[in-house]
Amino acid sequence: MSSNMLNDISEVLYSEQDLKEMVERVGAEITRDYEGKNLLMVSVLKGSVAFMADLMRAVKIPAQIDFMSVSSYGAGVKTSGVVKIIKDLDLNLEGYDILIVEDILDSGKTLNYLMNLLSQRNPSSIELCTLFDKPERREVPVYPKYVGTTIPDAFIVGYGLDYAENYRNLPFVGVLKPEVYGG
Repeated sequence: MSSNMLNDISEVLYSEQDLKEMVERVGAEITRDYEGKNLLMVSVLKGSVAFMADLMRAVKIPAQIDFMSVSSYGAGVKTSGVVKIIKDLDLNLEGYDILIVEDILDSGKTLNYLMNLLSQRNPSSIELCTLFDKPERREVPVYPKYVGTTIPDAFIVGYGLDYAENYRNLPFVGVLKPEVYGG
């Protein structure tokens, strides 16, 4: 790992072990709640891919997976809430119990849009799972059923989370130094 990348991190918030424990706990909750249901785990690319890969292995019941890729219009570190679907789901959702798997929930605008869009496709149920929840940043009423942990309002990277497509490959989650992103 490049020392430059590590130099950009002001502190490690969650170690590899912390993340493993969060994923195992959330996986056990999902396993319990979706027993006997038709679970479809939907990963929102790209940020949730590390979490999704670990989470699907922590779920101990039959489950299908699919992926969506969305883009929020507008540059910068904040979402505009105007969403463009880059890659949609491949399945007809009728009869599925949908669990959207996301890396981080802050304003809620994008996930609110996605939940409304997917609910129009007649799934049996639709819920949200996020590794990190930033409720103080919420702008729309989106409530995750499964949460790895609630985090402070800091710019975090690693374990799939990025800044300008970098840092996703860090095995831990750390706070990015403000001078890196001009904060």
